[in-house]
Amino acid sequence: MSRRTRFVAVALAVTVLATAGCDRTGDPASGGDTRDGRAAGTVTVFAAASLTESFTRIASDFEAANPGVTVTLNLAGSSALANQIAQGAPADVFASAAPKNMATVTEAGDADGTPFVFARNQLVIAVPSGNPKGVTGLADLARPGVKVALCADQVPCGAAARTALTAAGVGLTPVTLEQDVKGALAKVKLGEVDAALVYRTDARAASSDVTGVEFPESARAINDYPIVALKDAPNPAGARAFVAYVRSTPAQTVLAAAGFQAP
Repeated sequence: MSRRTRFVAVALAVTVLATAGCDRTGDPASGGDTRDGRAAGTVTVFAAASLTESFTRIASDFEAANPGVTVTLNLAGSSALANQIAQGAPADVFASAAPKNMATVTEAGDADGTPFVFARNQLVIAVPSGNPKGVTGLADLARPGVKVALCADQVPCGAAARTALTAAGVGLTPVTLEQDVKGALAKVKLGEVDAALVYRTDARAASSDVTGVEFPESARAINDYPIVALKDAPNPAGARAFVAYVRSTPAQTVLAAAGFQAP
């Protein structure tokens, strides 16, 4: 049998393949169904970009617990993923970084069941290592000469940023609006901006390159992360199994280690 995990990042159009040995039953191209009461075949998971590191690990663990399963991760901004689902993209599971984008899917009748919140996340100010601009809070982002990256407003991290900035009474004009949190973080890592508002988990994952500066207004903009199996899932049994696994103790431990808060 062979086991592999493919990670599909739509914005970057990059596919990474990892293979390991084990038996497979069923046709993964057609989604398979179940084998001996376990998931089988391919499970395609559309997940928010901020879940990249955590869901990479969770997908690998899920495969290990279900020999014969291949998990494909499509990682991008939640709004883009919701639009892809609405346009008929084949997917089994949707994990969003905010309820608003999940509502796009549920209100269109594309969900199989009721979504549940499996994690929470909140913002920090990501700055280059050493914090050369001396950023200590949101007010510092509005200083002359400080270049800031934000996520676009329709993206969960962008909506949260606007909520936090409003709560702080800070107005600023970013030099760039990114389509997902990884894009905003990349601008800091590349030295193209002095700061970006990103999730705590993303700053932690990039701690070798950036420092996360906490600020009190982030408590006003905590994002709930809902997940649901999709109605037209090519692999409905696999979809339900993966969603259930995300609620399990092993998966929740992975999320906690990444810095996500418990729901």
